[in-house]
Amino acid sequence: MSSIWTVGEVLIDLIPTSAGGDRTPVVGGGPANTAKALARLGFESYFVDGISSDDYGQMCRTELLNDGVKLDHAPTIAKPTALAIVSLNDAGSASYQFKLDETATFDFSRDWLPDPSNPPSVLHVGTLGTLIEPGASILFDWAQEVSAPIVYDPNIRTSILSDRDKYLSSVVKWSALAKVVKMSDDDAQWLFPGKDFATIAQTFISMGVELVVITLGADGIVGFTSRGEVKVPGVKVTVADTVGAGDTVGAILVEAIVAYGIHNLHGEQLESTLKRAAQAAAITCSRAGAKPPTKAELGEC
Repeated sequence: MSSIWTVGEVLIDLIPTSAGGDRTPVVGGGPANTAKALARLGFESYFVDGISSDDYGQMCRTELLNDGVKLDHAPTIAKPTALAIVSLNDAGSASYQFKLDETATFDFSRDWLPDPSNPPSVLHVGTLGTLIEPGASILFDWAQEVSAPIVYDPNIRTSILSDRDKYLSSVVKWSALAKVVKMSDDDAQWLFPGKDFATIAQTFISMGVELVVITLGADGIVGFTSRGEVKVPGVKVTVADTVGAGDTVGAILVEAIVAYGIHNLHGEQLESTLKRAAQAAAITCSRAGAKPPTKAELGEC
């Protein structure tokens, strides 16, 4: 069984449950969602992050374990859990405000990060873990030593860093390590205002990225390689919310890298991968919270 390392944050999403402003704590964080999706797909899915000793941290640890995620590289740290205060618009799309300072969630240390000389099949990194300092720099130095294909998902959060130039600098730095860059259409348009997706993708491909995938919400997914462009439509579904949909797509890309090799993800093989990703994302959207599909629900890759 292939092992995958997913590096980044697990935190608590405080999701609105009524017009009166009540909120329910739900385990979240893009990388944690990806780790869950990978475990449900049958991988040895190792999540790499500090997890708080507080009640929310125990909630995070319990949910990850219940989904089959391995926490060998997720030490218990006596700092609070990071919080994301979620707002949902009429279409179910989520926006976030964060409480991140001095939390276990971003307390990365070379003392407990996994040994890069014994790498996984794929390393998935992204969201706030690659942005919040000083942990982001520690992770970057460590990731340079991991000899595995890297899938990078910046998962832009402008409420954390609104300076486009600084954000783009971080994205470019991490993309230079990656074989796959995945982002949403909103992410791409915010980072590169006025540019079309093909031009944006070529920016990354010229840096050595082999596959750029941009999710288009209900309109599907488009992938770019040096050999051309592949687009698939979205799968129609009644949307509960979109939490975790993009993270599910990232997990399907990891699955395809393991199954076929990154060099083979183009043409018909890329098209079938993106169709599977669209199907998986639709299932996630049909459920409240980040509840990715299992391999049994999707069938064989």
